[in-house]
Amino acid sequence: MPGLIIAPRARIFHGHEWVYATEVKKTFGDPQPGDVITLKDFHDRPLGTAIYNPASQIVARRFSRRRQDLDADFFLRRIGQAIEHRKNAGLDETLARLVWSESDGLPGLIIDRYGAHVVVQTLTLAMRQRVELIVAALKELVSPESLILRNDSPVLKAEGIEEEITMLHGATPGAFVVEANGLKFEIDLFDGQKTGLYLDQLQSHAEVAKFAKGKRVLDCFTNQGGFALACAKAGAAKVTAVDISEGACAAARRNAELNGLEVEVIAHNVFDFLKHAQPEYDLIILDPPSFTRNKKTLVDAMRGYKEIHLRSLKLLEKGGILSTFCCSHHASRELFQQNLVDAAVDAKKSLRLVMNHGQRPDHPVLLALPETEYLKGITAELMAGR
Repeated sequence: MPGLIIAPRARIFHGHEWVYATEVKKTFGDPQPGDVITLKDFHDRPLGTAIYNPASQIVARRFSRRRQDLDADFFLRRIGQAIEHRKNAGLDETLARLVWSESDGLPGLIIDRYGAHVVVQTLTLAMRQRVELIVAALKELVSPESLILRNDSPVLKAEGIEEEITMLHGATPGAFVVEANGLKFEIDLFDGQKTGLYLDQLQSHAEVAKFAKGKRVLDCFTNQGGFALACAKAGAAKVTAVDISEGACAAARRNAELNGLEVEVIAHNVFDFLKHAQPEYDLIILDPPSFTRNKKTLVDAMRGYKEIHLRSLKLLEKGGILSTFCCSHHASRELFQQNLVDAAVDAKKSLRLVMNHGQRPDHPVLLALPETEYLKGITAELMAGR
């Protein structure tokens, strides 16, 4: 088997699963893009098996500490283990992320299940080349009505993979309704923007909604209305949802109607809305898309977070609650929390932590791979009399 000799002090010696181009001491056996390769240290001792792509900055991603191949049995076993993990975590695996990349030992493979329909993303070349084996395993394990390849992520460029959305099995399902947390959502897995329902935030929707009863709620970057609907269902006095996308707003209105809930949905730039809004809210939720996809733009991203934090704090009544989220792994929880503190200092406000939030258990975190933990959230109370 071809492979790489890894240079001393590389991340992989500290438990990380990635090998960067700068950490390769030598290549042997002429590995080709997408190949399974062996990894060895500088004393020729084996480090495990990885997938290879010289076009990427991450040239190798380890998926086993022993010799292994990406064959039909492997995918059947690994995907089956991932599904079993969700069951053991008490999750409804019919509405869940079934596979979360390295966290399930399948680098670059993401599988989301929405009832009878399954969405697959192959974000590494090796997984894209073996998509037929993945489809075969899913047919045996979950018997889906349809399988959709949704490769429309900008990260594909780094792997040299063309963006595409295509059917792998069955017919295009069109728009259909799923239920989560007692709420109905209309989703379109093939033609919709993303999927219409972010599985990683379902737990946070329920957690934040616990504070909504009798409150005047503002849900910013509402997307399809997840937080807004949960708060309205929980008995909020009034719910306002804001998003810059007309399509997202239309979807949020449809979802509110599906559930018989009253939500005021406004199509507007959230930054501008917060700047001109009146201070009349008891609970504000900030769940923006990622402001940064790389370290180079992290400073600018944190300026954006501070701006919406500062403006939101000025709109809250005393004793009000702010729930804020960040979905970029480049911003650590510590950095994100400090950003909120800095905004509170500028606003001359004092905040008391109510709850920390994270991604749902169907998005498990690999402790040695911090990149698998991307979502973090903070719910804080604006202290009265301070």
